[in-house]
Amino acid sequence: MTTAYVGIGSNLDEPLDQVNRALAELAGLPGTTVARTSSLYRTTPVGYSAQPDFINAVAALETTLAASALLAALQGIEARHQRVRSFPNAPRTLDLDLLLYGDAVIATRALTVPHPRMHQRAFVLAPLVEIAPDAVIPGIGSARDQLSQCGGQSIERIS
Repeated sequence: MTTAYVGIGSNLDEPLDQVNRALAELAGLPGTTVARTSSLYRTTPVGYSAQPDFINAVAALETTLAASALLAALQGIEARHQRVRSFPNAPRTLDLDLLLYGDAVIATRALTVPHPRMHQRAFVLAPLVEIAPDAVIPGIGSARDQLSQCGGQSIERIS
């Protein structure tokens, strides 16, 4: 079993429902259990700002799936939620990011782990630190230390 952390976000088509449905779907992945889930957070967009606020969370999974198989499963869930990739940082019904996969460092054309910008984003780090206070981002360091450097990013715990 490998512990993997998945970032979850939505800002279209009932974002709270999208995130909650995605959490339930993660629990149904083969060889996978949801070990912990963070609170839900309301966050302002990063990058392209002319869009609604996001609902974000992080889930800790215990999985027997290989990283590439887990990524494919996450993309399948996104597709069922009608995820459209129109441009970088666009509004979306659902975004599932494989943030960490054990202590692995993966750099392929299809997958980069740790997620390349996770250490710069409070909407990832706050829920991650909530459920894994001692999380370490390989090649970067403590998630908690990185969160302290994300001042100015609007994030509000809502549940």
